[in-house]
Amino acid sequence: MLTINETVIPEGDEDLGDNLLYYDYNTDHLLSLEAKGLTMEDEGYVSAYRSFEGEVYENYIYEKLLRFAANEPKIKSFIIKGPHKHRTRAQSDALSVSWKGQIIYRARHKEIGEFDGLLFTDKELYFVEMTLVKSVSNLKKRLRKKRALLEVLFPRYKVKAVLVLNEGATGTSELPEYASVWLTKPYSARHILDRISTDAPREPMRRVDSHKIAHAEEIKTASFKYYATLSWMLRSLRGKDPIDVEFFRRSSTQRYHDIYTKVYVGYLSIEDFKTIAPGAIPEGSKAERAVVAIEKDHSGGYFLTYFVRHAAKKLDNVTVVNGVGKIIKKDPFGITLTEMNHLDKVMDKSFRLTLEQHKRLEELIATIRHK
Repeated sequence: MLTINETVIPEGDEDLGDNLLYYDYNTDHLLSLEAKGLTMEDEGYVSAYRSFEGEVYENYIYEKLLRFAANEPKIKSFIIKGPHKHRTRAQSDALSVSWKGQIIYRARHKEIGEFDGLLFTDKELYFVEMTLVKSVSNLKKRLRKKRALLEVLFPRYKVKAVLVLNEGATGTSELPEYASVWLTKPYSARHILDRISTDAPREPMRRVDSHKIAHAEEIKTASFKYYATLSWMLRSLRGKDPIDVEFFRRSSTQRYHDIYTKVYVGYLSIEDFKTIAPGAIPEGSKAERAVVAIEKDHSGGYFLTYFVRHAAKKLDNVTVVNGVGKIIKKDPFGITLTEMNHLDKVMDKSFRLTLEQHKRLEELIATIRHK
């Protein structure tokens, strides 16, 4: 087991020189608020500053991890990003580093996974998550998705997570067994903001020289056809009525479930959906159906969720609780919309769910639990 703690990664950024100034930061809004006289007493300023501080903290920890990885015998390779790598365009269906310097995986032209850091040993692959959140309870879904994606891309490795948090973060006892935690002292990015705002001269970049350096685009990953797998999941699930429970329970199915965050099982006519979620369809909607999917909740159960496209780029995600529909507007350029485009071509009338089938599906998933 790889261990990361204060004894091998010392606090402070004196050894980093001005490296943190070479990363990209979106500070225009924050500096405009300062110019208006806003301070940490103002809610709008606090929100903008915390976002900036989270970016700096991620880069600070990444710089520390680079130095740790270069000197840790157990680590065989690590992926470089940010100012340590020349800018390139992210590749589709491959692990790569985006123009903004982030390690990502894209399906066609949509990003489906981002990793703060990736470290390889002989048999293990560690993905690193650095965050200043006060509680990690809501990170479980994100961790499941990232781990599942890496398990598909790197099947010969045992995938584990390292979370780097500030002391005082809660919820660490609820994390899965594959996740370990490194707690750091409270971090302040004020000195970095001061340097950026004054546009002071920078020392030359201090680069890490190591034979372990790996470039994301040169790393071979297992084949993963995002949309073909989506279709296979849909057809396999509907092999029985209302779904194939044995297929649904398989570990491989659940791994893909974590990657997609939902599995699609069919659709309801818009007339039937209106009886389930009255008031969820606005006047003027051109929606003809509601796509039905199953999602995991945080307590170990499942729930049904619905996707309704009212127009080409107007998509709602609807959940129903006690007969009341809750609507979430989806990103018109996000991955879910491209999935809807794909499902429009795949789901013919044979995938229509009757109200009776929908009721049985709802009752069925209430009896199933996940880890």
